[in-house]
Amino acid sequence: MYVKDYMSTDLITIKPTTTILQASDLMKRHDIKRLPVMENDRLVGLVTRDLIDKNLPSGATSLSAHEVNYVLEKTKVSDFMMKKIDSVAPDSLLEQAAVMMRTRDIGVVVVLDDNTLVGILTDKDIFRAFADISGYNSPGTTIVLELEKDRVGVIEEIGDALLATQINLSHMTVYHFEGVVRVVMHVETNDVTQLTNLLKQAGYQVQTVQKKTPID
Repeated sequence: MYVKDYMSTDLITIKPTTTILQASDLMKRHDIKRLPVMENDRLVGLVTRDLIDKNLPSGATSLSAHEVNYVLEKTKVSDFMMKKIDSVAPDSLLEQAAVMMRTRDIGVVVVLDDNTLVGILTDKDIFRAFADISGYNSPGTTIVLELEKDRVGVIEEIGDALLATQINLSHMTVYHFEGVVRVVMHVETNDVTQLTNLLKQAGYQVQTVQKKTPID
């Protein structure tokens, strides 16, 4: 999975001279939380909803309504935008971006292709990718298998059971935990009785059988 498969490309950008009020209105109008700041077709900063909220006058301010409006109209995003922005390339692996975001405790990275802004990847995009990889939003059934330890031939054994039952596998992930190997597979049918029986006979513990339907 690549970053380019899940990044947002329909971007709304602003200029350094955009006011805090204009940036806030744009976010509300388009229901977004980040705005790249561009100057001469070059990314120079990033403004987030949190940054705007921190720079808005608080309700406890002693400023008059006229003074508040003056501040909102005069404060430019260049005064408080993030200038050091974490970035990845569109062909970066999605897990590379996810580890970067977790390690640096950030919710967004910009996607640059030869220093040109081509997209934004957020934590919500990572969550969406995880759901897609697991097959959670696909119709069919999710089966969770467990083994006490890994061994050669696991994929072949599962493949043999699928072939014998003529069931199509759409997604599969393998997780290694201390003392157990967990296989999560998603198949394109709701009738998995024969399949689970064959897997049990092959020595697998069937922990979960959960039928899925698409989620809008």
